[in-house]
Amino acid sequence: MENIHSGLVAETSEIVTHALTAASHDSGLVAAYSTPAMVGLMETAAYQATQPHLPAGQTTVGVEIHIKHLAATPVGARVRARAEVTQVEGAMIHYKVEAWDAVDKIGEGTHVRFVVDAERFYKRFETKRAKMTLENQDNDHASG
Repeated sequence: MENIHSGLVAETSEIVTHALTAASHDSGLVAAYSTPAMVGLMETAAYQATQPHLPAGQTTVGVEIHIKHLAATPVGARVRARAEVTQVEGAMIHYKVEAWDAVDKIGEGTHVRFVVDAERFYKRFETKRAKMTLENQDNDHASG
C-alpha cells in the first residue's frame, strides 16, 4: 500500500445516452443525466486512480459515498469525472470526487474505497451467492 498516497488522480468520461438518464434509471421523470450514473462515473475515476498502484491480487471496493448533484446535463453531452486521493488510513482510501459537463460543475463530494484481496473477496462473495441461491430454491418450493 506504500504506492497509494494523497494526490493520485484519475479522470474518465462518458457521453450521456438515454440509458444514463433519470427516466431510464427510475430515479425521476427527467431525461437528464442521472445521479446513479454520475456516482458510477465518479467511482470509476476513483478506482482508476488507485488500481494501477496496488499489488497484483488486490483491488478496491466502494464502501461510502457522499454526493451533491449540482446541475442537469442533457442527452448527447459529455460528462467528465475526476477523483483525487485525499487520505489513506490503512486499507481505507478517501477521495475527493467531482464531475463536469461542458458548461457546469455538475457534481461534487467524497468517496471511500477499501483495499481487499480479490481472491478472498470473490470466495466470500460466491459463498454468499450459493446461500442465496439455496434460499431462493427453498422459497420457490414453499410457494409452489
